[in-house]
Amino acid sequence: MVDHGWTEEEFASRLDWGLWRRILGHVRPYRRTAAALALVSTGIAAIEALYTLLTRAVVDGVASGATESRLATYGAAYAALTLGLAGGVRLFVPLAGRIATGVGHDIRRAGFDRLQELSFSYYDRRPVGWLMARLTSDCDRLARLIGWGALESIWAVAMIAGIVAVMAYLNARLALAVLAVIPVMVGVSAAFQRRILRASRLVRKANSLITGAYNEGILGARTTKTLVREDRNLAEFQGRTCEMYGASVRSAVLASLYFPIVLALGSVGSGVALALGGRDVRAGTMSIGTLIAFVMYAAHFIWPILELARVFTDLQAAQAAAERVQGLLDTEPEIRDAPAVREAEAARRAGRPPGQGAGARGDPIETVEFRDVAFAYREGRPVLEGFDLAVRAGQTVALVGPTGGGKTTVVSLLCRFYEPTRGQVLLNGVDYRERSLAWLQSQLGVVLQTPHLFTGTIRDNLRYGRLDAADAEVEAAARLVGAHDFIAALEKGYASPVGPGGANLSTGQRQLVALARAVLADPRLFVMDEATSSVDTQTEHAIQEGIRTVLAGRIAFVIAHRLSTIRSADVIVVIEKGRIVEQGGHRDLLARRGKYYELYVSQFTREKEDELLGPAAKA
Repeated sequence: MVDHGWTEEEFASRLDWGLWRRILGHVRPYRRTAAALALVSTGIAAIEALYTLLTRAVVDGVASGATESRLATYGAAYAALTLGLAGGVRLFVPLAGRIATGVGHDIRRAGFDRLQELSFSYYDRRPVGWLMARLTSDCDRLARLIGWGALESIWAVAMIAGIVAVMAYLNARLALAVLAVIPVMVGVSAAFQRRILRASRLVRKANSLITGAYNEGILGARTTKTLVREDRNLAEFQGRTCEMYGASVRSAVLASLYFPIVLALGSVGSGVALALGGRDVRAGTMSIGTLIAFVMYAAHFIWPILELARVFTDLQAAQAAAERVQGLLDTEPEIRDAPAVREAEAARRAGRPPGQGAGARGDPIETVEFRDVAFAYREGRPVLEGFDLAVRAGQTVALVGPTGGGKTTVVSLLCRFYEPTRGQVLLNGVDYRERSLAWLQSQLGVVLQTPHLFTGTIRDNLRYGRLDAADAEVEAAARLVGAHDFIAALEKGYASPVGPGGANLSTGQRQLVALARAVLADPRLFVMDEATSSVDTQTEHAIQEGIRTVLAGRIAFVIAHRLSTIRSADVIVVIEKGRIVEQGGHRDLLARRGKYYELYVSQFTREKEDELLGPAAKA
């Protein structure tokens, strides 16, 4: 099996009532609906309890020779109870549905909002499929349990309370005898609790692994086919599904054992009522109607208990989902504003003039300094060590070096996707941890080697970071990076759909759209990670001319291997094993014949030959 590099969390082995109180906190916005649901459910339970009392009165009335008018009164009472029951059912269905739908909506929205806040390190440890399972199947399960489980629990508790009260009123001694089975039911429930909970967790874990495998299979379909790995992937997936099958069967077997045992114990109550009550009837101390009522109550008593047992089983099975969903909602971003920064930002927003948005940039970034920066994605495995670099507005810095040297880590720290494990990143002379994330990231323009486009039109994607941009500004940005010509050639132009992830466009076209999107956002800090690797040399030259105009007065960090991109940088930084080994201009570094010269010879000679030979080099 492929090691996916992540593990499920381990949780407590028993029901966590504190967790469920927090989950039920999501019902707070619907407390009026919940109160109405509780009232209706209690009313329905009361009506069902009254049916048996009415039956007792009818039987005793017939036995004592009741008049036709009295029997007609009983009939009218039955009709009234039936109408009341139908009306209650008509009310509780939409009430429970409203709670279930509303809670599901709120949890998904809160989960998505938290995913937007979480740091990149969280996604390093969680596959997409795992996160999808949290916000789909787990949320659905919780929503159904909260809505319909609450309805059934309230009805069952009210029904049990009503039956107990009526039985105690009719015959306290017989009532105690019938209720003697309850402690045994509680013991059985406790015995099954741990086993059902463990099985349900295995089911949820297997489901997460299957969802993750689906996601990886879809995203890696091209690689799978080119490496002819379909059979092996199918075998691995079959292993996942077998785990799911086995865990599901174990969970179903436990549930199928639990309910019959509870049902059998409940049936004992009916036998006790019939045996003891029969003797009282023969002795003349109890009416036949009261005996029939006791037998009916003993039989009816099973159903609310069975319903509570089922809800209890569902609660145990859903705890795994509750733990994971609430765990996601409770996860704090590793990268977040300090308390003092949040207070200052709140004060700034409170005093903001009308119409000024929350993303106001404030003072622009004029200088960037890395001061003795160290960083490690995992403890004990440093990626950067003693990194020092100072850049001012108007400068373009090119980061070069062998793969794995730390180039992408530098720009990730600059964008504050991660924070240094030691040292400081200073913006305008201030540690960027003392400034708000919104202030920094509102001034960023980032273009990655593999750009991501969102489902929608080309215009939608270009405006993604600046929704108020006019059509003329959108077109100007596209012209600047050389994207306008291919966009205009499409059937719908800027209104052309890009497809999921930009599937309707070539890799180079997606890159151009991503470049134009970053340019339109008018960033003060521009980051390009192999941003022109997917375009031809001629298009790259046109893009470079446009970007050179854009970068005037701004700070740019560029990771690239093409000579044209590197050579035009103001500062070239050679990084190897997380340290700066050389720094300077293109000509100066070549003259030193050091690491940069070696990289130039090994990586750029072929490019130079292509430029000199032109079409002949490609023949």
